[in-house]
This record gives sequence, structure tokens and C-alpha cells, in this order.
Amino acid sequence: MRRWAGGFGAAAVLAGTAALAGCSGSPAQPGPIQVSRSACGDGWTAPRAGPQTLQVRNNAAVTMEIDLVDPATGTVFGELEGVGPGTTRALPVTFGNGAYALRCAPEDGTPFVGPAVQVTGGADRPGPAVVPVTNADLLGPLKQYHAYVAEGLGTLTGQTAALAQAVRSGNREAARQAWLTAHLTYERLGAAYDAFGDSDGAINGTTAGLPAGAADPGFTGFHRLENGLWHNEAMPALSPVADQLDEAVQQLRTSFADAQIDQNDLGLRAHEIMENTLHFELTGRTGYGSGSNLATAGANLAGTRAVLDVLRPLLTTRFPGLKDLDAWIARTGHDLQAVAGKPLAALDRKQRQRINADVAELTERLAPVAAIAEPRRVS
Repeated sequence: MRRWAGGFGAAAVLAGTAALAGCSGSPAQPGPIQVSRSACGDGWTAPRAGPQTLQVRNNAAVTMEIDLVDPATGTVFGELEGVGPGTTRALPVTFGNGAYALRCAPEDGTPFVGPAVQVTGGADRPGPAVVPVTNADLLGPLKQYHAYVAEGLGTLTGQTAALAQAVRSGNREAARQAWLTAHLTYERLGAAYDAFGDSDGAINGTTAGLPAGAADPGFTGFHRLENGLWHNEAMPALSPVADQLDEAVQQLRTSFADAQIDQNDLGLRAHEIMENTLHFELTGRTGYGSGSNLATAGANLAGTRAVLDVLRPLLTTRFPGLKDLDAWIARTGHDLQAVAGKPLAALDRKQRQRINADVAELTERLAPVAAIAEPRRVS
């Protein structure tokens, strides 16, 4: 939950979702389309049907976001983000029959829509595009997700207290079981990463970047305790580690009550939770002896489901791939359940390939959610 791989463009994902990505060799419209503070689409005449690449030039003195939209509904067919002053950017699109316009959003001004152009002589609309999601649309999902995380943290505080008690008792096996229960609870809260701030590193950090590795005093939290419990470190020496973890979780629960989850995070994390599962859990890079990476992958999948649950009212009418996404989540969950309790090293080649393929494909299918759920200024 604390280490996002990231690295995809929302505009590119949106274009793919709307079935509007033109091929790289498609002809460009002659001459750039001009946008500014006062005009959004100067020099744009009715385009021909089919694939082409629009060249859009920002003549304003400020950075602009430029969307290709249906002027009647505001549906977005493609977008250019962060177009700087004096910059010309390419927007590959495929035009079907219908009306189109550019919507310009200066970084310090109100978005406005330029004149409409009409496309005829081609096919119907090339596919479902994206009705913009606004900040107001996300208020309900954010409230629901905040409540989900708050409830999870309430559960977690009881579990880390029990974990600390098990460590103090000297019962290693009981402490290992308590560790796994608490750690999986924490891993189900994936989309709240940014709202946790520095607490996440203290609770769930790894040895990455620490000069002394597992011996570094900056190595704390779940994985520090995992390393000690499964490498037979003396239980009395682990008691302060468990107490520190419990205290950090208690503090996080208190601070999260007033924390804000960024509106961009819900859709983005739905994709990134599984992206990081692929890069970290399924490579064993976050394993410190417990052999629980596959169990953590299952918890990450549950966290992804929780994000999609609160976004579902917005996605149902905007994402035609939602049914297939749900089916792939079910498949991935089934296959992870089939290997539940096993360490990565215990999987045979066929099992390992299937799990890797499941999560990789699911990650790709989740990518459009980030672009669809990104809040946009429309007025």
C-alpha cells in the first residue's frame, strides 16, 4: 500500500476506453487548431470521418487542459492535459458521425466550450466515451470509502494490541498468527495511502533505501516484526517493536478521523493496488520470512473490490468493460484462494504463471477506471 509503481497516462487510457485512439500513422488535419482564453477551436473546420490526428496549439499565456467533447452532453472523447503556453500537442482520434467541440480549461479560469463541428459520411459513434466525473460526483464515494477505512482501522487497533500481547507472552506461534491477521487487515486499506502520510512508512515500511537493511533502526512496523518472528529473534527483543507498531496504529486511527482522501486517489488506487501487487507481492520483494505474499495479494484484491464498490454507481453508466472487469476479479480471487496459505516458492510453474497472468491482466483492465473517475472541471 505504500509503494506505488505508477507510470501511465490518463489521457491515453481515456482515449483507449472511448475507442478513439488513432493509429500513429493516421493523417493529421492540416494546420494546428488554435486555442486561447477567448477562443477554443479557431481554425477547425468540419473534420472528415475516420482516424486522424488533431494538432492543437495553446496560444494562451497559461497552461490549458483541452478535451474533445460532445457539445450537447459533455461526453469526453479524448483529452490533452497540461498543454503549456505556445505548445502544440497531437491528439489522435477517430471521428464517427455526430457533433464535436473542444472544451478549454485554463489553469486559472473557467472551462468553456468552442464552436461545434459536424461529422457526416462515416460510421456511427466509434464507441462509448466518458461522461465527465466532477468533484461533486465523488463526494458520496469518498465519504463511503473514508468510513470503510475508519472501520478497518478500528478493527486493526484491536488486532495490533493482541499482537503486542502475544509477543510479550513469548508465544511465537500465537504472535505469528496475530501478525498475519493484523497485516492482512492493513493491506485491505490500500486506497487511503496518501491520507496516512508518514504513518504508513512506520507501520508497513520495508528495508528499501535503508543503509543497514534489516538491521537499520529505521526499519519498523509489520515487516520488521515479521523478520524477527520468522527468523527466530528473541521474543523479548521483539516486544518493543510490537509495542511501537501498536502505538503507530493507534495514532493513525486518531489522526485519520480528520484526514482527507484526495479525490484523484480512488480511481487511481484501484489500478495501482494491483499494479503494486504484481511488482512487489508476486516477486517476493516484500517478504521477510512469513511466506504470506500470496495472502497479501488476496488482501490487496479485497482492497481493490472495496474501491470499486464505492465507485460502482459512477462506473456503471461510464465503463462498458465493468462486467468483464468483475469477471476477471472473480477469476483472480478464485485462483488466489486455490493457493491460499502457500508461500510463493511452493507454487509450481503452472500455478505461478496463472497467478501472474491473472494479476497482470486485471491490472490492465483496471487502468481505465483511473481515467474515468478522474474529476474534471466542466464549468
